[in-house]
Amino acid sequence: MDHQRIGNERLAALDVLDRLSRARRSLDRLMETHLEGRDLMHSRQKKLFFALVYGVLRWRALLDWHIDHFSKNGLAGIHPRVLDILRMGLFQVLFMDRIPDAAAVNTSVHLARSCGLAWAAGFVNALLRTCARCRKGAALPAFAEDPARALAVRKSLPLWLSQRWLERYGLSQCLALADAVNCIPRITVRTNTLLIRRSELLNAIRSTVGDARKTVHAPDGITFSPPGGALPQMDAFCQGLFQVQDEAAQLVTLMLAPQPGETVLDACAGLGGKTGHMAQLMKNRGHIVAMDRVRWRLAKLEAEMQRLKVSAVSTRVHDLNRPDASLEAAFDRVLLDAPCSGLGVLQRNPDAKWSVSEDDIPRHHEIQTRLLAGVSRWVKPGGRLVYAVCSMEPEENEAVVARFLRSHPDFGLQTAVADGGPISGDLLSRDGFLKTLPHIHAMDGFFAAAFTRKA
Repeated sequence: MDHQRIGNERLAALDVLDRLSRARRSLDRLMETHLEGRDLMHSRQKKLFFALVYGVLRWRALLDWHIDHFSKNGLAGIHPRVLDILRMGLFQVLFMDRIPDAAAVNTSVHLARSCGLAWAAGFVNALLRTCARCRKGAALPAFAEDPARALAVRKSLPLWLSQRWLERYGLSQCLALADAVNCIPRITVRTNTLLIRRSELLNAIRSTVGDARKTVHAPDGITFSPPGGALPQMDAFCQGLFQVQDEAAQLVTLMLAPQPGETVLDACAGLGGKTGHMAQLMKNRGHIVAMDRVRWRLAKLEAEMQRLKVSAVSTRVHDLNRPDASLEAAFDRVLLDAPCSGLGVLQRNPDAKWSVSEDDIPRHHEIQTRLLAGVSRWVKPGGRLVYAVCSMEPEENEAVVARFLRSHPDFGLQTAVADGGPISGDLLSRDGFLKTLPHIHAMDGFFAAAFTRKA
């Protein structure tokens, strides 16, 4: 392969896009695979790698519209890997001013040849040159004629999601929401208050990151952009002074409000963002069980707790689909951060635009309802249960809560969820649900509800 002429960052980006298109995989893990290797040694390579992957995933529908317009046989007649090469090249043409059109075209041609697709090199060259020459040649759908399709193409959303959001929010709100989703997100971290105050951390990192400021609602959060380098290499990170966590996710743990000395369950702990937050709210006193069905996630969580100097956490591999009578009424508080469509975090995970289907939403509703009923048995009388998802879809939000309450009369909805804390009225629905929207609150789209088990 002629790596010199095309750059390892383009090969790595193509590999990630190719793997995502062939099977449903974790974007974060695919990115890590290349970042942990020795292929991307320079910060400039890493920046281009991130820009190409996330840029193509954010704007894929718009890129495909142009490619389809200028290709004689349309999208369906293009080899999948050739299509990803075209998307990468066209993204550079349309969105990356610092890369000349000729360089974007030439590197795309070399990329095709290096991947054993020499037969497509001429096609790649001709189509990208035509796109660069006739940038406005592909007329976009008009909002007046077909608002759902216009929104889907112009703002790069799947058509089914465009239709859903239009029905729920209206056009002006949808435009603002889509713009928020397509923006490069600021980095938000949570101060590890076991080791440092937020004001002290803010002063410590200001010299190495850009535009650092306190979060508006979460009392321990800091947001900044640009990062000024790889976060794991920052001194403050190595010392365990913060965890990367969006402001909305921080608010979920505040709803749970675990207290020092309590026994708490993080039922779908994942990599431990909320687990670490629980520990600091409990002042590292008490016992937190971090549960997940995937062992490697819990291994990473354990390493993360060590970095944060947290000792109150133990891990347990368990599939929530299996009942466990030994945990009956064992916990003062239980958090179920349930599996969901992830449509509230498209800004950070744009691959979900294309991997999630409309059929996934009712499927997730069934899973969420079953898991919530299961973990509710593990809450002590008088204890608190919080259900949370990073989705704004009603079937995964209010519909799950309503169904749970109908079948569990021993639980009541807890409306005073803020406990006098920082969750202000505009983040709470009339029922006391936490509901955040990217275009209104400048954070991920989350939903959370709190319940109390009647004594």
